[in-house]
Amino acid sequence: MSKIKSTDSLGTDSLERRQFLRASAKYGFTTAIVAASAGTLMSDEAQAFTAKEEKERKAAAKHEMIIGTQSTLGSSRGMAAMQLDFKENIQNITNGAIYVNLGHSRKFGVGKVLANKVQKGVIQAGQHSISNLAPFCPPVDLINIPYWSADNQSYVSLVTSQTWRDTVDPKLAKAGFKVLWYPSNGARTFSVRRGMSPILKASDLQGVKFRVPGSPMLQQFVRLLGASPTPVAWGETASAMKQGVADAMDVTVTALWNAKFHDVLAHITLANSVHGGQVYSCNLEWYNNLPANVREALDYASDVTSRQAYAKMPAAESYAKADMMKSGVQFHKLSADALAEVIELAGHQRPEYDQFKIKFAGSLDVFEKLREAAGTINPRYIIDSI
Repeated sequence: MSKIKSTDSLGTDSLERRQFLRASAKYGFTTAIVAASAGTLMSDEAQAFTAKEEKERKAAAKHEMIIGTQSTLGSSRGMAAMQLDFKENIQNITNGAIYVNLGHSRKFGVGKVLANKVQKGVIQAGQHSISNLAPFCPPVDLINIPYWSADNQSYVSLVTSQTWRDTVDPKLAKAGFKVLWYPSNGARTFSVRRGMSPILKASDLQGVKFRVPGSPMLQQFVRLLGASPTPVAWGETASAMKQGVADAMDVTVTALWNAKFHDVLAHITLANSVHGGQVYSCNLEWYNNLPANVREALDYASDVTSRQAYAKMPAAESYAKADMMKSGVQFHKLSADALAEVIELAGHQRPEYDQFKIKFAGSLDVFEKLREAAGTINPRYIIDSI
């Protein structure tokens, strides 16, 4: 566990932050984050040892794998992104054949920019939202249809099912991607800025300026509930909320915590509408050019890391919630009656979504098979904690 806070939460005079930046400038981002995780960031001698070890591992490897990550330093406590665990697992399970270099978002970008760099082979892999693959592979946008695969278990069951592999994976491959594994990031919320009342029922959404990403499904969801969809890029969302350009949004608790929305939000309602799924995407051509035994080891490292992440997710969600509550953010749940009304107004059964089901799944029958898979607990079990 990292012994320093996220760089986003550190003040400009923070000694830890200055040490991290110095280590990153001297030895590189990967060495700095490894030292920070080990709690040795404050020791120049330990930093030098870590840098030497990383240099040796890189020199001994036959393949270098850059993983672009948009999660902040120290994010593993409240978001099971598992960057360092994945790096170690890949290097150890491939017996050193692959060396993993972690690339920060400042260098490789976030969201679809990061996914595009993976697709083009600028970097070998990236950790980002599954929705960021939609511009390159539209069928993944199926997960943004509300109320059919929102909770952690449904999402994990869906994306690890044979039906998903048969339906979506070939289209991902055609777009040049291989998904190594799918981190679970919790369900989306009804989160409102400071000065706003909580959203506790469908009528509370009437006329609300609701920040949405590019997903047509999420925009449709917001319209059906009577809110006004307001497209805002993720990097501009905090300022848009503070300025009143947007009143509400549907981001997951762990992502809100990771992006430090503590002083932006007044209320978070656990709407459990759509899952905020993540992926570790990989450039398919690079993956296919690896020797067969190395590919097999990389697949195994991915599976091991996913199981570690699914075990850790409940604690991460709980920590993220508790930490935001310390800043005055209030949490709520929809009552059974309020949830039923929201689902009736805007759930997956609405005919407005049929065009997307047919377009992305191929037919309504295939979508029903995917929905059945989402409702079937498979060996990759995960607890929903909040």
